[in-house]
Amino acid sequence: MSTTPTVPPFRQDFVAKHTESPNPSFVYGQKVSETEEGSQWVEGEKAGWKVVDPATEEPAKLYSLMISGIVPRPIAFVSSISEEGVENLAPFSWFNMVTHNPALISISCSVSPAGPLKDTAHNIKSTKNFTVNIISEPFVENANVTSIDAPANISEWPISGLTKEPSIHVKAHRVKESAFSMECELFHAHDIVNPNSGKHTTTLILGLVKAIHVRADVLNERGVVDFAKFKPVSRLGDISYARVGDAFRIPRPSWKLEGEKIGEFLKGIEDAQSA
Repeated sequence: MSTTPTVPPFRQDFVAKHTESPNPSFVYGQKVSETEEGSQWVEGEKAGWKVVDPATEEPAKLYSLMISGIVPRPIAFVSSISEEGVENLAPFSWFNMVTHNPALISISCSVSPAGPLKDTAHNIKSTKNFTVNIISEPFVENANVTSIDAPANISEWPISGLTKEPSIHVKAHRVKESAFSMECELFHAHDIVNPNSGKHTTTLILGLVKAIHVRADVLNERGVVDFAKFKPVSRLGDISYARVGDAFRIPRPSWKLEGEKIGEFLKGIEDAQSA
């Protein structure tokens, strides 16, 4: 008898949109507990805290905790090629943009306790090139299947059903189905060693972006990606993925415009404390 919980089908008709922010009437110094939702959030502190020491926690448990708490994580769908010409395809959620000038991205590849470097890290260190492709909802299952622990001489491309597209500057192919792909050259590879055990546990890859391929139909009138059209997916804890839900825009404060108001607010606090 199956114990798998029943879940509703994926909503294909869902359309992400912009909404108001959670607290559009926020004012300087406002306490979180002053809104209904904020009050309920603060109430949760009464359950107490669990403090974890990463140096003594079992690595597998620490992994599960961290990937469940550091969310959502963008996913780098990485295409690489070995010295022998075997093409590898794999998703990594320890990934992000480092800087736009120069254009750099980062990927962290963990080392299996029972084996050598993952194929992706080995390939990138050996051939110095790769592509990063962003995953969208329509092909998330295709991408997920490439996370299989296949032998190094087996390419994941055939089982993915995805299409190879030649790159301009690097040998590794990009994924044609991806609406946003980056051709990368190895900028730096740093082997991370656990200071307690002395073991090499992870390789941090920095990639210099040589070209960006973005589909015209996901761009808005300003020439940047419209997330609702792009439909990117992210990773949560365990084996969970997430779609982008509704978004809200919150302007970044400008001291030029808000400095005087903030000064008055801070003076009010000082006056109240000295009274």
